[in-house]
Amino acid sequence: MEDIDVPTYFICPISLQIMKDPVTVITGITYDRESIEQWLATAEESLCPVTKQPLPQDSDVTPNHTLRRLIQAWCTANADLGIDRIPTPKSVLSMSHVLKLNRQLKAPQLCFGALKILDGLANESEKNRKCMAEAGTASAVVSVIVKCFRERRNVGLEEAVRVLHLTWKPSPDNIRVVHDNFDIIESILWILQDDHENLVELKHLAVLVLKTISEVASSNLMERLQYKFFDVIVATLREYRTSDHQATKALLHVLGLVLPWGRNRMKIIEAGAIYELIELELMHPGKHVTELIFCLLADLCACADGRAHLLNHAAGIAVVSKRILRISPVTDDRAVDILVMIARHSSIKEVVAEMLSVGAVAKMCLMIQADCDDNLKKKARGVLKLHSNAWRASPCINDYIFTKFAGN
Repeated sequence: MEDIDVPTYFICPISLQIMKDPVTVITGITYDRESIEQWLATAEESLCPVTKQPLPQDSDVTPNHTLRRLIQAWCTANADLGIDRIPTPKSVLSMSHVLKLNRQLKAPQLCFGALKILDGLANESEKNRKCMAEAGTASAVVSVIVKCFRERRNVGLEEAVRVLHLTWKPSPDNIRVVHDNFDIIESILWILQDDHENLVELKHLAVLVLKTISEVASSNLMERLQYKFFDVIVATLREYRTSDHQATKALLHVLGLVLPWGRNRMKIIEAGAIYELIELELMHPGKHVTELIFCLLADLCACADGRAHLLNHAAGIAVVSKRILRISPVTDDRAVDILVMIARHSSIKEVVAEMLSVGAVAKMCLMIQADCDDNLKKKARGVLKLHSNAWRASPCINDYIFTKFAGN
C-alpha cells in the first residue's frame, strides 16, 4: 500500500485516508463525511480545517458523487495491488422518511416493522438521532409504550423505549407529551416490576427514561405519585446497586427530583429508601454516587421518621462520620448536616454514646482543624457543644479536645 501512488484529491484532509463518503462543505473543501461530522461535533471553534473559515455546526454538507465514483473506480482498477473497493455509502436519512415511519406507528399492522426500522436508525448514528428528534419520534413512541402497557404486551416494547431514550430532546412538544402524563409513569413502573425481570436491557432503558421524564414532569404529576412508585424505585435500586452503575445513578436522581413535592419525602422513607442508601454507600460506589446518596440522606433526615430510619441501621451514624473529609466538600457539608440534626433532635443517651464510639465526635474535632469551609467548622463546633459534658466525661476521648474546640 505504501508503494501505491494515491491521487491526493482522494485523501481526506482530516483523516489523511482515502475518502469513503466524500462531502463538500460551504467553504468548497471536500472531506470524508465521518471525519468532518466528528470535527464539527467536537471542535471548540467550528472552522474549516483547511481554510480556517467559519463553519457552522448545523451547516449542510453536499455529497460529492462524482469524486466518490472516481475513488471507487480507482480502487477497482487497483484491486490486484490489495486495494479494497469502497462500498457505496448509505443515503442520508431524510425528514420525510422519519415522518412516514412516525405515522406508521399509529397503524397496528405497521407499528412493529416501523419500530424495528426506527430502532436501527437510532442506533446507527448521531446524525440519525438528531433527525429523528427533530421529526418528533420521541413523542410518537410515547404513545406506543403506553399502548403496550394498557394491552400488557411486550412486542416492540424494548425497541420503543430504546428509541425514546436515544431520540429524546427537551423540546416543547416532547415536554407537552410527558410533563403531566401519568400513563407513561405507570408504563415505566410496569416495565420495572417482576413481569420483566428477564428483560435486563429493557429495564435498564426504562430507568434512564424515567429520569428523563422526571426532569420535565409537572408539579401536579409529582404530587400525585403513589406509594407504589416509591416501592418500585427502591426495589429497583436494591436490584441494581451491585450490577448497573448508570441505572443506580439515574434512580438516585429520580428520588432527588421527586422528593420535594407533596408528601413524597415520607413516601420515600416508608418505602425503605434510607436502609438501601446506606447499604449502597457501604459498597463504596464512587464520588458522584456518594454525593447523591448524602444529599438524599440529609433531606430525608430533616424529619423525625427519616432520622429514626437512619439510626435503626447499625451502620447509619458510622457511615456518615466515616465519609467526612474523605470524599468531597459536598459530602462533608451534607454529612455534617445529618450529624447536626441527629445531635440536636434525636440525641437520646444511646445515640450520643454511639456518636462517640463510631468516631463521629473525633471527626468533628478533625474538621475544625482541617482546611475546610468556615461554615462547616461552625457546624462541627456546634455539634461538639451540644453534648460536650457527656463526651468530655468519656474515657474514649481526651478532655483537652473539648477545651480547645468545644469550649466550656
